[in-house]
Amino acid sequence: MKPAPFKYMRPDTLDEALSVLAKHGDDVRVIAGGQSLGAMLNMRIVSPAILLDINRLSALETIESQKTGALVRQRDALESPLLRKSVPLLVQALPHVGHYQTRNRGTLGGSVAHADPSAEISLVLATLGGEVELRSQRRRRKLVAADFFRSGLVTAREPDELLMALWWPVASPSTRSAFLEFAVREGDFAIAAVACVFDEASGRLRLGFGGCGETPQVVQRELPSDLDAKTVNDVVEEMTNSLKYRSDLLASAAYRRQLARVMARRAIAQSLNWEPVYV
Repeated sequence: MKPAPFKYMRPDTLDEALSVLAKHGDDVRVIAGGQSLGAMLNMRIVSPAILLDINRLSALETIESQKTGALVRQRDALESPLLRKSVPLLVQALPHVGHYQTRNRGTLGGSVAHADPSAEISLVLATLGGEVELRSQRRRRKLVAADFFRSGLVTAREPDELLMALWWPVASPSTRSAFLEFAVREGDFAIAAVACVFDEASGRLRLGFGGCGETPQVVQRELPSDLDAKTVNDVVEEMTNSLKYRSDLLASAAYRRQLARVMARRAIAQSLNWEPVYV
């Protein structure tokens, strides 16, 4: 199939883009990398009156230690020495996002705005407690990831707002992290994914689960200093019991629950450099 007819607009400035969104709102779809939206247009899952291409807004391509512009390509983030140091969990997750061909074009902001339940970048942002920066002609605001993701493919972005940037908490020297994912084939949508962040100084463990429910789910606990495999198993059992699980054509809720438990144990062990990692 081919897309339904639409008007194509490619503004040169942010003010022009915000003006289009303010005037046309729900009739507009914003395209950046187009790795998800392109397929949705072809299958006519969405049929916007206007396609707003923001690729000329070069101000949205910047990478800072705590902030990435919406147009930062996934490949550039993966190869960024700055992000490797400041947000290591993101760099660990990015190789799981699609394929290297799609990462050349796909953007960080576009993936988060799309809000697929299995999206790795959304999961990392939620696990770290990051924020989404939105802007319209009316206002500029930030939302924590937990408030931004409402349901599968549904976010808190208003029709006249443009996703500007993602804000990432910077990892401390005592932070250890790991990212694991299970899919039918490499590059497929994750049946389940686990992001793990452990702060050795405070003993605080944060686990984020993607693909299990309609949005990223994050749970945290304080771990004792004398941590062993039995304690890890008990903590994982408690944390995964609090999650919501969905069933679809790929897997049942029960299957995802078991995957979440196994992968959470492995992610914790990997972040702690335990041998063997399969506890």
